[in-house]
Amino acid sequence: LQALFNLLIPDHAADAFSPPRLSEAGPWDAVVERLLGGLSRWDAEHFLFIAERGYLYEHNCAFLPLYPLSLRAAAAGLLWPLGRLLRVRSRLLLAAAGLSSLCSVLAAAALYGLGRAALRSRPVAFLAALLFSLSPASVFLAAAYSESMFACLAFGAMWQLERGQSWLSGLLFCLASGVRANGLLNAGFLLYSRGRRFALRLQAAPGSVGKLLPLWKQLLSLASSAVLACAGIFLPFALFQFYAYLRFCELGTAAEPSVPQALLQLARDRGYRLAAMDGVKPPWCSQRFPLVYSYIQDSYWDVGFLRYFKLRQIPNFLLAMPVTLLGSWAAWTYVTVNPRHCLTLGLERRKSEEGKPKAGFCSPAVFVYMVHATVLLVFGFFCMHVQVLTRFLGSSSPILYWFSAHLLQEYEPLLRTEGTGNQTMASHTEKSVLASSDGACCRGTPENPVVRLLMNYRLITPLSKCLLGFFLSYWLLGLILHCNFWPWT
Repeated sequence: LQALFNLLIPDHAADAFSPPRLSEAGPWDAVVERLLGGLSRWDAEHFLFIAERGYLYEHNCAFLPLYPLSLRAAAAGLLWPLGRLLRVRSRLLLAAAGLSSLCSVLAAAALYGLGRAALRSRPVAFLAALLFSLSPASVFLAAAYSESMFACLAFGAMWQLERGQSWLSGLLFCLASGVRANGLLNAGFLLYSRGRRFALRLQAAPGSVGKLLPLWKQLLSLASSAVLACAGIFLPFALFQFYAYLRFCELGTAAEPSVPQALLQLARDRGYRLAAMDGVKPPWCSQRFPLVYSYIQDSYWDVGFLRYFKLRQIPNFLLAMPVTLLGSWAAWTYVTVNPRHCLTLGLERRKSEEGKPKAGFCSPAVFVYMVHATVLLVFGFFCMHVQVLTRFLGSSSPILYWFSAHLLQEYEPLLRTEGTGNQTMASHTEKSVLASSDGACCRGTPENPVVRLLMNYRLITPLSKCLLGFFLSYWLLGLILHCNFWPWT
């Protein structure tokens, strides 16, 4: 589809980063560009350029290094035999398509495992993984973007944390923070997990005077493990900021002599800053905490609180409105069902929860994921370029998929785990497609909900059709806009 749209629809002349192609393209390079060129738009140009040339320009440092390093390794290693046929950019584009596809599949599998562990409902977990594969964010999960790798690592880390594998979870969270900066917020999962376990342990066995010393030992152990967890997750981001400081703030030479003239001319024409250009330090080097990432977001892209609230940005807010409403609806639903649990931050031990854990979207285990998703939603809506909100949330939080799957499971008779005669629209002969109360389907009925929906499409409720239509139509719109450099994307 992206190849078709890229061929038929003329590109919009966007004011985006588009470095010149220095090496001459061969016939096979033209084939690769025709087939996959639509996946190299917008931020993908930065990732491909970094993988090929490194962090040459200052504003390239807004993109963390793990994804472009992986592209470089795949292009130089796995695709090394194609070096005689394809130039470096074409091999990087092939590597990006393969790596993004692989990470997307692994992310869907991790989301399914996470859903089964946190929701304790196999049908909802499966529907959530399916919706993840159909979501509008999947356009960016297929492109040369870091979203697919980040989703794979983040969902995998959350899954391992639910399984009690805290060290493996911390390692995956650490890698995720080397892919995208919002991975730093994932430290909250480890902190909450340790804090909640400690709070519930205290309530189960109230301390006495004789147990004061062990309690202090537990507090010290909790504090030290929290510090180590946060340090591990923040380490990749901090090391990269230090690298950028050495590269752009340590005055040694001016522009590097190995930089091609065409790239130097691009820097002059567009105002891009090279490493130690003209012997002048960038302004952020003199700050108390010299963070190149925050400086680039502020100076190059005008990212900040309410800075995007302008009349000319209304189309971008319209693009972000569906995912904003869906996320807000999910938060409202969860809070109204679990008000006491939310007020106590899930730290109160309740006798009603000591037996069989509650399953589904409104279960107590979803609380920390809901807080995480709400923080991302509020921050993205008020402080970021709002048009990126769909992929920002879609690659970082499972809540959108869990909530959509919850709606389908609750209001679609064909997908309910149990139902009564006045709740379904199916006739007596059609009730065989309903699932039994234990989650398994009746004999002779396909267990896969996709097969059930396709076999009984005329029975699907309007709400389910609207949800599926939203995912598919919004996905198609995002694909056209992304692959053809249209405005407002």
